[in-house]
Amino acid sequence: MEKNEVALNNQYEDVELAPYEHHTKYYETDQMGTIHQTNYIKWLEDARMDIMEQMGLGYKQMEGLQIMCPLLSVSINYVGAFRFDETVVIETKVTQYDGRKMVLEYSLFDKDTKELKATAKSAHCFMNLSGIPISLNRIYPELETRFFDFK
Repeated sequence: MEKNEVALNNQYEDVELAPYEHHTKYYETDQMGTIHQTNYIKWLEDARMDIMEQMGLGYKQMEGLQIMCPLLSVSINYVGAFRFDETVVIETKVTQYDGRKMVLEYSLFDKDTKELKATAKSAHCFMNLSGIPISLNRIYPELETRFFDFK
């Protein structure tokens, strides 16, 4: 676990964010015996939801405020392959945030060997239920949240 700073209402506090873990399933494999690449995007979404929850801005809370956070783009660089019955550790970093958009970077490791198997990046925006882009710091100043790079 790493210590990170989160600012909520301009008050900074240290938080410990745990990496997301996923145990690979047999049905996630392809004919070559490796995890099919489409599963990685699902894991990134799970890791993103997990880190947002840990930071105190989970999706249930956001939906209650009628905030959506759709995906704008995603890219994955595959370094190695995961296989059935391995545990994937996903370290997630919020690298950009301006109230309207955020960018996250991910490192996917094998839990046992610590081997880096993939890196990824995703960009997301914030919008209301009508699909209109919003700025969290302007529309919801009580949620003004500033995320810093993980140290």
